Amino acid sequence: MDEGLLSLAVVALLAAFCVRWVAVKLRMPMPTRAAVIIVFVLVVGALYGEHLRG
Repeated sequence: MDEGLLSLAVVALLAAFCVRWVAVKLRMPMPTRAAVIIVFVLVVGALYGEHLRG
C-alpha cells in the first residue's frame, strides 16, 4: 500500500509540473501546483473507485 501512495504522489507532482509547463508555453494562466495535485488525486481516486466496483 505504501508503494501505491508513493507512486501516486510522484505522478501527481509530475502531472503538476507538466500542466504548469504547458500553461507557460501556451501563455495561459498558470494554475497553482496544489490545485493541480488535488484535482489529479481526486480523478485518480474516482477512477480507482470505478475499477473496484467492476
